[in-house]
Amino acid sequence: MVKRKIIWSLQSKLDLFATLDYFYKRNGTKTYSRKLNLSLRKAIKLLEKNSDIGVHTDIENVRNMIHGNYNVFYEVKSELIEIITIWDSRQNPDDLKL
Repeated sequence: MVKRKIIWSLQSKLDLFATLDYFYKRNGTKTYSRKLNLSLRKAIKLLEKNSDIGVHTDIENVRNMIHGNYNVFYEVKSELIEIITIWDSRQNPDDLKL
């Protein structure tokens, strides 16, 4: 397996921040947000060596890794993997923009 570097798009960083901030405000504590952040980052780290674990999408070279209630959309490139967006599957699917 080829080890690829993982990079985050601006949109994916904003999505992650918005999700973590939502749970911080809702729960009044950072505990769940920290656990969720760690869990998502561990799952994404798996992509470095196993970029094929995600499901193919209709867009070429874009895959979807499902982690709990979250979908991590990423694009596999020759030497890197770009995290495109992190999507909470409990949201309206019509709002998803790739």
